[in-house]
Parts: sequence; C-alpha cells; structure tokens
Amino acid sequence: MPERIVMSGISKRFPGVVALDNVRLSVQPGEVHAVVGENGAGKSTLMKILAGAYEKDGGRLFLDGNEVDIRGPLHAQELGIAIIYQNLNMVPDLTAAENIFIGRFPRRGRRIDYRSMNARAATLLSEVGARFSPGSVVGALSLADRQLVAIAKALSFAASVVVMDEPTSSLTPAEVEMLFGIVRKITSAGASVIFISHHMEEIFSITDRVTVLRDGRLVGSWDTRDLTEESLVGHMIGRPVDNLFPKDNVPSGEKVLEVRGLSAKGLFEDVSFSLRKGEILGIGGLVGSGRTELVKTIFGDIPRSAGSVRVDGREVNIRSPMDAVKAGMALVPEDRGGEGALLDDDVCQNISLPVLRKYFRRGRLDRASERSSATSYIESLRIKTPSPEQRVENLSGGNQQKVVLAKWFETRPKILILDEPTRGIDVGAKAEIYRLISEMAARGVGVLMISSELPELMGLSDRVLVMCRGRLATSMDRDAATSERVMLAAAGGKL
Repeated sequence: MPERIVMSGISKRFPGVVALDNVRLSVQPGEVHAVVGENGAGKSTLMKILAGAYEKDGGRLFLDGNEVDIRGPLHAQELGIAIIYQNLNMVPDLTAAENIFIGRFPRRGRRIDYRSMNARAATLLSEVGARFSPGSVVGALSLADRQLVAIAKALSFAASVVVMDEPTSSLTPAEVEMLFGIVRKITSAGASVIFISHHMEEIFSITDRVTVLRDGRLVGSWDTRDLTEESLVGHMIGRPVDNLFPKDNVPSGEKVLEVRGLSAKGLFEDVSFSLRKGEILGIGGLVGSGRTELVKTIFGDIPRSAGSVRVDGREVNIRSPMDAVKAGMALVPEDRGGEGALLDDDVCQNISLPVLRKYFRRGRLDRASERSSATSYIESLRIKTPSPEQRVENLSGGNQQKVVLAKWFETRPKILILDEPTRGIDVGAKAEIYRLISEMAARGVGVLMISSELPELMGLSDRVLVMCRGRLATSMDRDAATSERVMLAAAGGKL
C-alpha cells in the first residue's frame, strides 16, 4: 500500500526568511502523525502548503502514490485534504449546518435545500458525538462544540487526510478524551490524521509517529513509542533537557497573601487560602470551576460580594486592577492577545506601560532610559526580537508571553498571578517560562498559578488548590498531588 502523503524536498521562502528548507514528511494510511517543533519551526507553513493556502517554492507532493500540484484550498478539499485551524474559521452568525456546508450548500432548483442540509449535518454531528442540533447558531456554542462543528465539516469532505492544528487548546480533559475517540474512529476507517500539538501527554497518548522540525528544517521522524518526553523536547530545541520543570526547593517565608471567605455573586463563593513568600501555589480545576474568576476578583477586575484580602498581614480594599498593582500584585491573564499585551505597540512600549510615569523627566518621556530598561529585560528573559521597537504581534506566542511577564516584572511585584501562563506556547518556550517562574519564587515572590496542564501544575507547584463548581474542593501538598487525585477533586469526587 503506498504512503498516503509524501512531501519531499519542500521549500518556501518569504521576504528575508527561509520558512522551509528541503523538508520531507511522509504519512501512512490510518495513522496519527504528529508534526512538532517550536513556534517558527515551519509547522504551519508546511500544513498550509498541504492545504493549498501557500504555494511551495520547491519540492514534490504525492497523494496515494500520485504526484499532485495543489492549486488552492478548494483543490485540496477536492483531493480529500481537510485542515482544522486553531482559530476554527467559523461564521458565528450562521448555524452549525450552514458552517459545515458553506460554499457548497445542497440545492433544490435555485434554492438551498435546508431539509437535506440539516439531515446530512445531523448525521455528521452525531458521528462526532455532538449534543446540539444542526440549527444551533455557532456563535452561541462553546469552543468545544465549535471544535466538533469543524471536525464534522472535515468529515463532510470524506477526507482521507485530516490536519488538526492545536485541536485541544480550549477543551477540558473529558472533551479531549472524546476528541481522541473521534480521531481513532477516523483512522480506523483508513484516513490519516496529522496532529499538531504543544502538549507532550497528548502526543504520547494519541500519535503513532512524530516528525520534528526546527528552524524550517527537518530534524527527523520517529515512532512515538521509541521516544521519551525528554528526548522529543531535546530534538525540538536542539539541546538535551534534563528537567522540564526546574523547580527549586525554596523555603517558604511569611504569608504575603491571605484570602478569607471571598465570594463573587454567581461565580464562586467562600474561598479561603494563604500564599507565602517564595511559594508557588497552583490552582487546578475544570473549565468553568471559577478559577479565573477567583484571581480576577483578587486583582480587582471583578467586584467581590463578600470576604477579605490581606497583603503582608494588612487588609487591602482592592476595587480595581490599579489598586491591586499598588498593593504589590501583578496578573498575567489567560487571554494574552486580548488582555495581556498591546499587540499593535512595540516591545518597549509594552514593557514600560505599567510604570511609564517613572520614565518621564520634566514632563517629557525619556525614551533612552525606557529603551535601556526594555533591552535589559529582552536580554535577561531571552526574548527573541530584532529590536525593542518590534511590534508585539510579530513575535511568536512564547515571546509575546515573555513580554507580558517583563511588563509585570517591571513593577517589582510581591505577588505574581499567572492564568494559564503557557497556553499555546511551544515546549522550548515553556521551559523558559518555567525557569522565569521558578526564579521569581526564588527571589521571594509569592506565585499563584492557574493551569489546566496537570504535569505543569504538579511539576511547578509547592501546593495545589482544586476548584469545583465555584468552591474550593481541596488543598494538597506537592507530595500528595497526583493526576488522579486532582482530577477526582475537580470532578466533585471524594478523596
């Protein structure tokens, strides 16, 4: 049986950048094949060539043994190649059925045959385990349900190749398992799945083979069973990784944050805990458990309905994020692009924003001093940018997150709150972020960290709090926290 996909000697150049240089990828029928690498490694460019969104500058492409020249996205779909992008590319005002068949609505005469379309959509949605109707407006669906619509759309093409780009980034663990069931169903029917993910546990759980790219070049391909997490990360970043979670054992100091009976009406209630200097306190729980709402209430972004907050033993009345900053807090939010960074502004402007006043001299902004400070953070945090004047939107996700961290490091916080600090970031950048978090704790900063990634949560945290349905379910010391116990508490089970 011929290989399903062979991409041989693929090259692609953009002005001033070689995005792909003589890359090879081969995918077998019925396999799940991971394509991994750091941000900027060339994964997305390679997949866009396969999907017809980009034209290759060099190389050959074979589908089921026949050489093809993909002339555009529609041609790729006709050839049985479907790609599910991370941003899903949905039309929110249309129904699930309309999104599945957009551009190829079944017709009866000159009119759209809605009855036929909804019936076909219902069958496809049933196959992926959807529990909503084909007539549901996509904009009203959860991210997980929109993901199911995207998968149903891919199945509607009778695709022999399905590319999934970060398909689990907004899913709960239960939803991830459901997605994996769909992937296994697709491949058992003979289709091939190309799976792009930054999550090590997913790669080792669902994939058969792994291809690694680095700086636009092929590093190699391996059977997944022949790799370890450490060896795979080493291939990705080009150096051995002895410890992905560089957690230093820092003696905890005095209490820097005390939360007592904190509530926000309709979001969470009666949460109490304390955080010590030098401690990393993790917060786990399912999506919707109240984790993000809790830290936003502590930070003054959501008004509290009851309870108190103390910093260094003194009660503080935090009514806004500005009050929180004055009290010594910093919050790195979950939505990096929407809330964490000003993407249209440059690196220097982002880093100096919270303390801009200190760079004014006699009513004028001292740009030389501002730039000097930004440069020091660029060097110490290893932010990959051509200059401090580079716009943040042009940086990779990991470097954008480092800019957000640098912005808050400038405030010299006592308490650093992190909400999903490595979401959508490649493994190499994750290791750098973990190093920075550990260094902040080693300097005596109290770190409060929300994470949906259990290895990350348990690898970095000194203690773990678990939220469930708006309440604090349990608190565990590092030695007692296991994946099973955290998930059981998050789902409302008894320990």
